[in-house]
Amino acid sequence: MSSESKTKIVGKFGTAPVFFTSISTILGAILFLRFGYAVGDMGFWGAVGIIVLGHCITIPTALAISEIATNTRVEGGGEYFIISRSFGLNIGSAIGIALYFAQAVSIAFYAIAFAESFSPFFGWFSEHAGFELPRQLISLPALGAIAFIVLRKGSGSGMKALYIICGILLAALLCFFAGQPLADDPVATAHNFGFYNSSRFFVWFAICFPAFTGMTAGVGLSGDLKNPGKSIPIGTMCGTVAGLIVYLLVVWKFSVSASPSDLMQDQMVMARIAFCGSLIIPLGLMASTFSSAMGSAMVAPRTLQALAADRTFPSRRINLLLAKGKGVNREPYNASLVSVIIAAAFVLAGDVDAVAQVISMFFLITYGTLCLISFLNHFGSPPSYRPRFRSKWYLSAGGFLLSVLVMFKINAFYSIMAYILMVVIYLLIEHTHKGQKGLVNIFKGALFQLNRRIQVFMQKHHSKMDNEEWRPAAICISAHSFEREKGLDVMEWLSYRHGFGTYFHFMEAFYDKATHQQSEELLRKLIDSRKDRKSTLYIDTMISPSYRSAIAQVIQAPSISGMENNMVLFEFDKNHSEELPSVLDNIPLVKSGDFDVCVFAASTAAVRYRNGIHVWITAEDEHNAGLMILLGYIIMAHPDWRKSFIKLFRICPEAEKEKTKSDLENRIAENRLPITLANIEIITLPDKMTFYDAAGEYSKHAGLTIIGFNDDITKNHPNFFISFDAVNDILFVNSSATKHTGNVRI
Repeated sequence: MSSESKTKIVGKFGTAPVFFTSISTILGAILFLRFGYAVGDMGFWGAVGIIVLGHCITIPTALAISEIATNTRVEGGGEYFIISRSFGLNIGSAIGIALYFAQAVSIAFYAIAFAESFSPFFGWFSEHAGFELPRQLISLPALGAIAFIVLRKGSGSGMKALYIICGILLAALLCFFAGQPLADDPVATAHNFGFYNSSRFFVWFAICFPAFTGMTAGVGLSGDLKNPGKSIPIGTMCGTVAGLIVYLLVVWKFSVSASPSDLMQDQMVMARIAFCGSLIIPLGLMASTFSSAMGSAMVAPRTLQALAADRTFPSRRINLLLAKGKGVNREPYNASLVSVIIAAAFVLAGDVDAVAQVISMFFLITYGTLCLISFLNHFGSPPSYRPRFRSKWYLSAGGFLLSVLVMFKINAFYSIMAYILMVVIYLLIEHTHKGQKGLVNIFKGALFQLNRRIQVFMQKHHSKMDNEEWRPAAICISAHSFEREKGLDVMEWLSYRHGFGTYFHFMEAFYDKATHQQSEELLRKLIDSRKDRKSTLYIDTMISPSYRSAIAQVIQAPSISGMENNMVLFEFDKNHSEELPSVLDNIPLVKSGDFDVCVFAASTAAVRYRNGIHVWITAEDEHNAGLMILLGYIIMAHPDWRKSFIKLFRICPEAEKEKTKSDLENRIAENRLPITLANIEIITLPDKMTFYDAAGEYSKHAGLTIIGFNDDITKNHPNFFISFDAVNDILFVNSSATKHTGNVRI
């Protein structure tokens, strides 16, 4: 066989290794050392509750893994590969590092537990020598043996050892179930059938949960499988279900075989119950813990190798070293060496329960993420998501929510610290790999579906909004986007909190490939120019032969917000009055569609936000007044105006001054408008003083002035819009119908 063909022979395992890796890790240290304690302390139903809750997380995760594995080719890295190819390399790498850490610590956990199988020897030595030997006397050599097999012999030899160990494990379980009760006392064992110490439920759950995490151990062999899409679903689901059945039977056997005191006093109580237990149970514990450690020692380095292959780490040299494979099957020699060193550090710590809780936290994060991926794929419905095996969206959603809830139930502080660590890792990776997919892409499909469904719902249930619910859905079309920014600013003010805005940069041309490419370039420049403002305004381009045809196109098109567009904003430069006729000629076209119309007259002066928004109301503005006040309130919500105020001016005859002021004060109080009584000014125009003069005198330094206009002014008095020489920026407002201000809340 040629060397070229040999390099292609990477996948060599079938489904059996996935199952045996999973089941041997599931039926590991916790089964032999801690479930007796759990039954003695929590009772039969308490232990069953731990098993059921654990599998309410692991079964949806197993289903999610099976689903994702049948949708795409799962390569080396197992769970990390699935997460990173679903969420992007940045967030995938952050979770992958946490996953790898949990897998590497698992090696130590099982090595520590392996030493517990020699408890009779340690007890005998302590009794005769007068001092206790450290458990590391066994756990460190065991770790060394695992390292030798993995580093020197590779995954093939590890798998052969795994089959032998699983046989011993099966024999130990059969002897346990064939064993006799410790005492023929139904009263003593009857105490086990209850639910005790509920306050310690999540303490025991944290200690026992690593027993269930073995169901994903086989996924880590993905790069060594001939057909991951087949082997992962079958092997993972069979391992999960088999583990569930065995644990329920083990809890029942404990409950009928020993009293609570017996279960609580001896962590090796299985040996006392089992047939030939003094020999077979320690041997089974050795087999289970050694096999679990072996499984973790094969999986963890492959996760690290996949992380390095994706250039996760900031150093190119480190990535190359860890990604390097040995032999035809690219055995992760360097990654295995690093994993063994990490495991050795935790073996020296030697506390089984403490290590178990650390593992639980990081596995819960991983499982929650896998369930979230499945849920988002169901909800987002991307056409490319066509798995041969399908889970249910509600199972995936439940698995995700339970993972998060259980983490905080176990230890809220550790949960917060775990998530903070994840965020820090993510930020470091994103800083190093800015071009890779990040959090922005995670919910893209789900948000698309949510937006689509909302828009369809709103269309089906569309009815004319009554005035109590009015909010702006504004459109602005301008060819002067790069010459002056105030039109964009006004649209941002209107759309910031209470409304929605769409701004079109107008290109007067016929649509073809060249103008389309030009519009795309201009759009990117325009979006980039507004990035620093954290705008909520939607920006686009419009190519049309004329300004009028562009307006006709836009006002007929649906809004991307799902709302019907209800307002058109025109803008012109006060110093270029030649732009005004084009605006005025198109107002009747817009009014045909019952749109509210705003005309923004921009000055060259800088906006003086602290000088407030001045709203001028005349006798002709009865139908405009509500909209003018509402727009003032809506604009005030933008951060630019956070230290500003609204001032209301009302022009009326001298005889009606007191009545007008009283009416305005009552209206403001009833409608909860953000206008203080001190900011209401009633003006009576003296002889020979015009409205233009009054506005120029009182609003000369205003940040923005809002003035109403009616259809007659548009047709017969076009100079009205350029007659306020002394006022800076003016927003002229014409309402299609009377707007009430009752929906305004301070």
